[in-house]
Amino acid sequence: MSLYQEYLNEIEERKGQGLHPKPIDGAELLSEIINQIKDVNNEYREDSVNFFIYNTLPGTTPAAGVKAKFLKEIILGEATVAEITPTYAFELLSHMKGGPSIEVLLDLALGNDEAIAKQAAAVLKTQVFLYDADTARLADAFKAGNTIAKDILESYAKAEFFTELPAVAEEIKVVTYIAAEGDISTDLLSPGNQAHSRSDRELHGQCMITPAAQAEIKALQAQHPDASVMLIAEKGTMGVGSSRMSGVNNVALWTGKQASPYVPFVNIAPIVAGTNGISPIFLTTVDVTGGIGIDLQNWVKKVDANGEVVRNENGDPILEEVYSVATGTVLTINTREKKLYNGDQELIDISKALTPQKMEFIKAGGSYAIVFGKKIQTFAAKTLGIEAPVVFAPSKEVSIEGQGLTAVEKIFNKNAVGVADGKVLHAGSDVRVEVNIVGSQDTTGLMTVQELESMAATVISPILDGAYQSGCHTASVWDKKAQANIPKLMKFMNEFGVITARDPKGEYHAMTDVIHKVLNDITIDEWAIIIGGDSHTRMSKGVAFGADSGTVALALATGEASMPIPESVKVTFKGEMKPFMDFRDVVHATQAQMLKQFDGENVFQGRVIEVHIGTLLADQAFTFTDWTAEMKAKASICISQDDTLIESLEIAKSRIQIMIDKGMDNKNAVLQGLINKANKRIEEIKSCEKPALQPDANAKYYAEVVIDLDIIEEPMIADPDVNNADVSKRYTHDTIRDLTYYGGDKHVDLGFVGSCMVHKDDLKIVSQMLRNVEKANGKVEFKAPLVVAAPTYNIIDELKAEGDWEMLQKYSGFEFSDLLPKSTARTEYENIMYLERPGCNLCMGNQEKAEKGDTVMATSTRLFQGRVVEDRDGKKGESLLASTPVVVLSAILGRIPNIEEYKAAVEGINLTKFKPISMN
Repeated sequence: MSLYQEYLNEIEERKGQGLHPKPIDGAELLSEIINQIKDVNNEYREDSVNFFIYNTLPGTTPAAGVKAKFLKEIILGEATVAEITPTYAFELLSHMKGGPSIEVLLDLALGNDEAIAKQAAAVLKTQVFLYDADTARLADAFKAGNTIAKDILESYAKAEFFTELPAVAEEIKVVTYIAAEGDISTDLLSPGNQAHSRSDRELHGQCMITPAAQAEIKALQAQHPDASVMLIAEKGTMGVGSSRMSGVNNVALWTGKQASPYVPFVNIAPIVAGTNGISPIFLTTVDVTGGIGIDLQNWVKKVDANGEVVRNENGDPILEEVYSVATGTVLTINTREKKLYNGDQELIDISKALTPQKMEFIKAGGSYAIVFGKKIQTFAAKTLGIEAPVVFAPSKEVSIEGQGLTAVEKIFNKNAVGVADGKVLHAGSDVRVEVNIVGSQDTTGLMTVQELESMAATVISPILDGAYQSGCHTASVWDKKAQANIPKLMKFMNEFGVITARDPKGEYHAMTDVIHKVLNDITIDEWAIIIGGDSHTRMSKGVAFGADSGTVALALATGEASMPIPESVKVTFKGEMKPFMDFRDVVHATQAQMLKQFDGENVFQGRVIEVHIGTLLADQAFTFTDWTAEMKAKASICISQDDTLIESLEIAKSRIQIMIDKGMDNKNAVLQGLINKANKRIEEIKSCEKPALQPDANAKYYAEVVIDLDIIEEPMIADPDVNNADVSKRYTHDTIRDLTYYGGDKHVDLGFVGSCMVHKDDLKIVSQMLRNVEKANGKVEFKAPLVVAAPTYNIIDELKAEGDWEMLQKYSGFEFSDLLPKSTARTEYENIMYLERPGCNLCMGNQEKAEKGDTVMATSTRLFQGRVVEDRDGKKGESLLASTPVVVLSAILGRIPNIEEYKAAVEGINLTKFKPISMN
């Protein structure tokens, strides 16, 4: 059967799902389609022409190379297609974004046919996705006296690719749609259990919110054809949780506009809003798509005549509505005045949503075009020997004389690009920075590949220290979806220059280690900037930003990222941990105490948490920095002590060496280079040449939070509060309760010890607790299933060497096998302990899940509705988050323990401890 016949069969299958033909990315299929186009009598010719024009992916996809070559033949008269004139061929090339299309346009522009060269030059002047090989050709031609090359460079220097674009409309009409009350997680917009379909944009779009919501959005569009639908998180924050480009892609697919008539299902210009604004990570994806994200502030705390906050019977502030955004309300965004209106009534100033930089993103159809455009303008001006005219909004620079620097301000100043020598920048400054480490995870990786292809990138930036492509999100089940997607992803990334968890050649053992743990190990400098394709990219060395697949692609391609220097909140500690408490309890208590200190205001949201827990090793400190995603912080920085940092770097070196020994290093010896850099950093610290990073004593913070360890008297549990009468307060991570609240009788259906929140000591705690119970009762029986997934293979190897893994094996009813990986997800559980393969497991929710309606006690990070456990008729699923000892004891008892049972169970166990610096 021909590839085209297979494609027709696939089209029929997709029709049954209500889908259009899948966009073409393969060279072989498109070559077959071109042969049918050339055959004027072919029965499939008409469809083939349409597929070629309207259904071929651009950029550097194999199909794009074939398409560009055929269009070149048409332009040169070497091929004739009635439906595609040479002029139309140029138009099609103009929508192909880079890579082979730029190569063809340069061939034509620098060729001997003057008329064709001028047409090619006109198209090139609109293009920005040029790389070194492309710009080198232009520079060489200019130096050789080519007038066309000079004309193109002069256009680039003036940034006509941007200035000639249509202006942003002064008024944008929107009609509101409340997608949910309370925080809206990206799981609602792009569910984790549909991760396999993210690269198939039309198919994945079907999973946004619900079919009913999709129908309501379409109805609003029919009623208001001149308005864009604005998706709203009423009384909450839009886009919390995972850093999914697929979330904003789905919003754009349903509410935005098509980016190009020749590229299907790639939409831009979504408009989103939240009473409490937009999650920082999600706002980045909005910028990538040229959209608008608005902080509505349409509900505020009610105050009495004396200005005091009015509270309900639970002591929570009562909110009152300032203005309505009920579904179907027609509003107007005025981009000149930067105001939101309802008719003639001004509702709120939205300047932060429409900064000069964001207005550029909107005009250009996304932030990538601006990033690459600025590079092209700089290149052209330098090549011509002129000063580039000021076209783009100048970067905001905040420099306050006499004010010290926070840790993040120091890192950004060190890594800043294009800042005048001696210039010191503070929070609020717009900065382009060099990135050190980049991570791509496997359920968003194929989208990162698409982004790299669309921006015509073919090789990793040489300025990066290293990059890693994980396999952890698809580690649990090696099903047909994973088998179809993951090898293709690993092959692309490996060839691109990224260290990959799975070897495309099959020479080294697949490493399904949780991505954040690997990134934490390969970060070998606390001055580093890390970008990762997951919201839990929160390393305990350096400053790390969870990002969408597009931002990850940009960092991989350019080695850079652009963002304002964030404000910081300083977190310090006093007092002493109780002997029966675990550090996880301190993490949860931090959130609870912060909210109490600031009267319910989350001062962490959108800011960097500078946490002073430097007496903890990187593995243990990561438990805190990881959870800052749930605190809605933009990022976090762990301030470490010299000796602790040295020990953490030595551990990192040993783990990187294991990766090298497995055969995971590449031809550029990236991993060996990381070890060399770690050795250099260790020597700098030991010699006092450059001690561990510390903020200045006179640094300025948005807020300072002091956590009192003395008042943490019981294990602290993050509760989704699924039955709260105020829907907006469900699934928020802000409800932190002590153990006694549950009365020792709340039923637990399943326990889960795993995710990036746990480290080696947590697995040792499981082993030690089993020994305690065995000693007391003669055996261990589970009244609820206990799923245990070590985050890395290294941890398992270390546990085996120390005798703990044998104890886990003794009481396990299931142990994973790399030789016989599961091919289907588990849907039912017995009351046994399951030793699962290293990876994300239940925490991700895309493969394994608890049984519907279960009450789960977990060490993981997420408690969003439907993530770990879905609802069933008559019973909401709920995932409560707690420390490892609480989870293990809950599974043994089948209920949440009381405080006496808990204390007895952890007696003599080495829990993760922390002492503030002042106590050491």
